[in-house]
Amino acid sequence: AEYMGTRTGSRDMVQSLNIPALRVFGQVLTRPSLAVPHLKVQNISFINWRRMKQLGIQAVIFDKDNTLTRPYQHHIEPSVAASLQSCQSIFDNRVAILSNSAGTADDLEQKAALRIEQDLAIPVIRHREKKPAGLEDILKHFGGLSACQLGMVGDRLLTDVVFGNLYGMLTIHTDIFTEEGDNKAAAAVRRMEHWCLRHWLHKIPPPSHALCSPSDIASMVVPSATR
Repeated sequence: AEYMGTRTGSRDMVQSLNIPALRVFGQVLTRPSLAVPHLKVQNISFINWRRMKQLGIQAVIFDKDNTLTRPYQHHIEPSVAASLQSCQSIFDNRVAILSNSAGTADDLEQKAALRIEQDLAIPVIRHREKKPAGLEDILKHFGGLSACQLGMVGDRLLTDVVFGNLYGMLTIHTDIFTEEGDNKAAAAVRRMEHWCLRHWLHKIPPPSHALCSPSDIASMVVPSATR
């Protein structure tokens, strides 16, 4: 989970201003459904990856902090480790991390991206533009897929969800693991996002998806009793 204009991904990396996010913010004001996820879950262990694949999604993009790991940590959160392994197996490792810090021009010599790949064993997409831009580099990474065949999973509405919805991906929003150790500005913006989701955006349907109907998407949730 990244904040659009501060340090993220590595405590030592200074992230440049996210101009694409500032540009898209105006679109969200006039088209708020861009910030509404197709699916909201507590964490990725509630996602039925096999069902998602059956419905036409061919690859999965993850945010890192507070989606797969605690903020700035370099090990998978134990509560989602089994689900991540299942995802990697079902999608034949067509799984990657998209960060607004690691893998960008802010990441000198790609050190942060390389460390994440070493520690988590998940590829980090190299991209010139930051979420919610950068589709071209993502499609190049997965080679031959269209945007509607991609799932975007993350804890941030204004970056992860808006990014996915802009290009027709399937978007899944997760709760955070913790604010402990997180960037204070990012945490404040996230709280604002969640307030908007609870009190305003929940009344607005998400954008339609080219491959999955609302009932299809609902069938991707793993019941608590079967987790």
